[in-house]
Amino acid sequence: MTADLLDPDAVSRGEALGLMARKIVEGYRVGEHRSPFQGFAIEFAQHREYAPGDDMRHLDWKVLGRSDRYYIKQYEQDTNFVAHLVVDGSASMNYGSGKLTKLHYAKILASCLAHLVLLQRDAVALALVDTAVREYLPRTDNLQRINHIMDRLAAFQATGETRLGAALEQVAREARRRGITVLISDFFDDEEGLAKGLERLTYAGNEVIVFQILDPYELTFPFQGTWRFKDLESTADLKTVPDDIRKNYLKNFEEFRTRIRRICEKYQAHYVLADTSRSIAETLSAYLAFRQGTYRK
Repeated sequence: MTADLLDPDAVSRGEALGLMARKIVEGYRVGEHRSPFQGFAIEFAQHREYAPGDDMRHLDWKVLGRSDRYYIKQYEQDTNFVAHLVVDGSASMNYGSGKLTKLHYAKILASCLAHLVLLQRDAVALALVDTAVREYLPRTDNLQRINHIMDRLAAFQATGETRLGAALEQVAREARRRGITVLISDFFDDEEGLAKGLERLTYAGNEVIVFQILDPYELTFPFQGTWRFKDLESTADLKTVPDDIRKNYLKNFEEFRTRIRRICEKYQAHYVLADTSRSIAETLSAYLAFRQGTYRK
């Protein structure tokens, strides 16, 4: 069902804050974000020599007075961006101790981000992945396509293992222009592969945002008694008394999260913990508010 994939509170808060590109992006029409292509817009970029046919209004008269040479002032042209939303559909995303599984939380978050980006006249592409890209929706800047995006998200089922590194290689090939890539996953994966995927994306000039979707039970391990834990991505299981392993579990899990954050920091990606016990409106608005403080710094 797509009806519950747009959280009204998250959409309302997101519209108020907006999602602006921090880095220079390469769009395909004029918009609100900095482009590497020079035109005659708002922010000064450089001079170039005057050529016949240039608009005389852009002559730098001060340079002419000092050097008796004709130079045109060029400016950074504003553009729109393409946001590639990458949603992990590996089997571990099926876990949920409360109302929402991690996958459903990810789907709502992706839907709200897609709506926000399209509403501000930027473009969205969607990649649904596990060990590879299972479905790819090419970029669109048409807000009416939000229903199609949500349809594909709603139909996507989490199965199998995770190899985000391989999937991100495919996404990087699709993201031919510099823009924003948003990764939504629990990152229960090969960390070296993730690092290589982020390296490929950022080397190509993309800005990356990482939402790590985790269940509160994964973060706090509140289990009592005797439990059998099953690996959702394999046939492995473990019968144990949680009290006996809680301390080591919490230590190891925090070290895992720290490694993911450090990989993100290495490639200048924003890392966001998305605890599924917290509303999507809170998670999204807190990040967008933080982002406004770093915009174009």
